[in-house]
Amino acid sequence: MIKSIKKLTSLNGNSQKLDGGAMFGNAPKGMWQKWVEVDQFNRIDLACRCLLIQETLTNGNTRNILLEVGIGAFFEPKMKERFGIVESNHVLLVSLEKIGLTHQDIDILVLSHLHFDHIGGLLSEWQEGEEPELLFPNAKILVGKKAWDRAYAPHSRDKASFIPVILDKLKENSNVIIVDSSHSELLGSDYSFHFSDGHTPGMMLTEVTMPNGPIVFCADLIPGEPWVHVPITMGYDRFPELLIEEKQELLADLLKRKGRLFFTHDAKVAIGTLDKNERGKFVLKVTKEEIVSISS
Repeated sequence: MIKSIKKLTSLNGNSQKLDGGAMFGNAPKGMWQKWVEVDQFNRIDLACRCLLIQETLTNGNTRNILLEVGIGAFFEPKMKERFGIVESNHVLLVSLEKIGLTHQDIDILVLSHLHFDHIGGLLSEWQEGEEPELLFPNAKILVGKKAWDRAYAPHSRDKASFIPVILDKLKENSNVIIVDSSHSELLGSDYSFHFSDGHTPGMMLTEVTMPNGPIVFCADLIPGEPWVHVPITMGYDRFPELLIEEKQELLADLLKRKGRLFFTHDAKVAIGTLDKNERGKFVLKVTKEEIVSISS
């Protein structure tokens, strides 16, 4: 059992602009344009936000845990434009540098699933004529078994979400640890996993135990505040009806436990406290644009 003092910080990775219709599935634009800003190409702003957990263990040792790495900057210019990636430099590395860290200081990486907008930051930024390097050399990399299997045998509908150059490097990396249960001995009892199949089979959501209620890294089950509304799903979701059921179950459980939601893709909200409004709908009652420091 590993207990620790934790300091949580949100870190920005590279941001994107993607089609609003794709991000809100079968919800009409007349509804979702009230929640987000839309540009002339019908795109909305999206973050690729990561969560850093800096721990001091009871034995005095310290470790840096990073939940996801964002989309990064590995795409060549044509693909960068296609996927609406805003910055050309590797923003996550800059975010780490601002708090006195480098990618080499990360001890554990947790990846919810292996879509490129969640793991592209594993690679160095694009340089013409050069093969990208795999970053975070000292990190143990935790990936759910079902998500791992899906990435290496995708369906034709989601094959484009997986990038072979990253997967090849991960497959050769001895630091990868495949997770097949709700807990990891490496992380300890302050961490647990929720598994979801609605967006992609085997997506792994990390729950962090905190004194004032748990914090869940929502990944693509709930990409941002508008998707807290249970019927709202994305066009990218493989099984929308299943996702709605998974979302309902998770939110009901977290409401009882005074849980907070951490969003990777919301351009304006990093974290929010879960609540229900007078109509019985799940909402956020307190939101923050970033986490400068939450300590246990």
